[in-house]
Amino acid sequence: MRKPAESSAPLAELIAQRWSPRALDETGEVSWEQLRALLEAARWAPSFGNTQPARYLVGRRGDDTFRRILATLTPRNQDWAHRAGALLVAVMVTRNEKGDIPYAEYGLGLAGQNLVLQAVAEGLVAHQMAGFDAEAVRRAFAVPPEAVPRVAIAVGVQGDAEVLGEERDIERERAPRRRLPLGEFAFAGTWGTGALP
Repeated sequence: MRKPAESSAPLAELIAQRWSPRALDETGEVSWEQLRALLEAARWAPSFGNTQPARYLVGRRGDDTFRRILATLTPRNQDWAHRAGALLVAVMVTRNEKGDIPYAEYGLGLAGQNLVLQAVAEGLVAHQMAGFDAEAVRRAFAVPPEAVPRVAIAVGVQGDAEVLGEERDIERERAPRRRLPLGEFAFAGTWGTGALP
């Protein structure tokens, strides 16, 4: 199922096609080569002063890392994320040998965006989740104090919405994508005054 962005200007195909489905094909594979491409995309994201605050825990379906990441997800996310070909946790490093890393969260976000766009380029989908236990991740993977698990990411092959089971989940999966109109998003002069004609 494709749900391209409806925009007032042409978008790059990767951006227009990116969305976050939960319906994943449990037989779909994410290869190590694809994961390498996703992680390279994340690695080359911009960061403040080239501080590179992003780190990733990476598991492929069937391996121990995947099982341990899955165990840290909320039950609601476990219900669908177990079908992913790979599970990752994006971790933000907040300090290095020079001290606190400025804008570390922003840097992690930029890396995450590169990663999910590369997933689209690889013919995959990615769904980022706040619904996980960061402290459980910290314990399970011996994450040091200066590193903060911020988001879990399911990567896989898109499946049929029906795999979600519940009618409300199927309808949510099929619903049109929505965004604020540009007039409520970009301002000029004063807050709330649309920047574009």
